[in-house]
Amino acid sequence: MTLPLRVQAATAQVLTEQALVLDLPLWLPWPLPPGWLVTGVGWVDGPQTQHATVLACSGPNPVGGDADLLLVAEEPGTGLGGGYAGLDSPHPGAEVGDGPPHARIGADGHQVSMWWVSSAAPDRAVYAGEADGRWLWLILHPESAGTLMMERLSLADVRALGHEVELLAYGPLSPRLRPS
Repeated sequence: MTLPLRVQAATAQVLTEQALVLDLPLWLPWPLPPGWLVTGVGWVDGPQTQHATVLACSGPNPVGGDADLLLVAEEPGTGLGGGYAGLDSPHPGAEVGDGPPHARIGADGHQVSMWWVSSAAPDRAVYAGEADGRWLWLILHPESAGTLMMERLSLADVRALGHEVELLAYGPLSPRLRPS
């Protein structure tokens, strides 16, 4: 299935404009970890509404080298998160929601349980959970960047940030924004 994905390099102006029209959260690590850049934004349009959003960030991998993080919010069945995870399915798998979570993150002041998606492609670490009634996916490249999940990761919805988007560091468009 080919999704009608639109992507753009991230700038304060682009994030501010998208915050005004998006129907879904546009998740961002908040505060942005030291040395990290916002490197792109994307969304999947539907006839009347967006069905998915994605925000890309790049920065130092805690175990060395560089890392990329994609944060996806999507309506169930859209498939954008599954595509970025390297899955053949739009669903993260039966293990998500089964048993204790592998990590917990903050999302707009709420604790969100996240499960490691073991069926994801081996070159990335993938976690999925539910926030605001939608799937929340965190796709980290390379797999060793999954150690970021051991830190106290908090997310904010860009739609609620306002002028804070002007204080973010921005980088060139991430090539990771094209699902594999």
